[in-house]
Amino acid sequence: MDYNALKQRWLLEENREFRGWDFSHLDGRLKEEKLPWDYRSIICKYLNKDKLLLDMGTGGGEFLLSLQHTYTNTSVTEGWKPNLKLCKETLEPLGITVQQVFNDNKLPFDDDTFDIVINRHEEYNAKEVKRILKDDGIFITQQVGGKNNEKLSKFLITNFESDVLAFELNKEVSKFKNLDFTILYENEYFPSLKFFDVGAIVYFAKIIVWEFPNFSVERCFNQLCELENRLKKNGYVESLEHRFIIVAKNSK
Repeated sequence: MDYNALKQRWLLEENREFRGWDFSHLDGRLKEEKLPWDYRSIICKYLNKDKLLLDMGTGGGEFLLSLQHTYTNTSVTEGWKPNLKLCKETLEPLGITVQQVFNDNKLPFDDDTFDIVINRHEEYNAKEVKRILKDDGIFITQQVGGKNNEKLSKFLITNFESDVLAFELNKEVSKFKNLDFTILYENEYFPSLKFFDVGAIVYFAKIIVWEFPNFSVERCFNQLCELENRLKKNGYVESLEHRFIIVAKNSK
């Protein structure tokens, strides 16, 4: 096996540009097990054209636009500068309100503003969500749990220790119940994630920096070579993700 050629290929993956929250570069190179719920369908169950919608941490707005909600009734937050720039270029001209957010503990919206707040894989503060929601407003969040890709992270990153292991469904549900939310739906699942080439793992790991801190091809070369051997034997490298979803109704 020509490990030097592999290294050069992996370095190209490490240095490839990433925009928005678009993983299309990995199409056909990995396979995620389907979740037992459909985030989009759940949102559409509660959404109609007249409701005021906030998408927290919208990324580049790709998913939001797929909902085709009334633009003038739509707001988004985003904190990462490259994504914020993209939102300003693509969402604001449509009439969507774009707000930069540095701290999810203080959102730039008045009390009782939104009918629905959605949040996919973005931080939130339950008290602040309650403040900006109208009475009977709906909060829908799909989250990446604290055990996401834990084994792969530990394999690639020497002495890796997650500081979010306790982030799980039951504890988050309790927070909302303590704030007088009614839980309309909750679920948690650990889907399989299979990578079909190690370059895909490199591209993935350099983006998800909080799960693979200080990752680089140089630092992790021996581990990557071992994953390449595993892939040659099994046809894939498997990781386990951690997802949960909460749909909560606000009561003032």
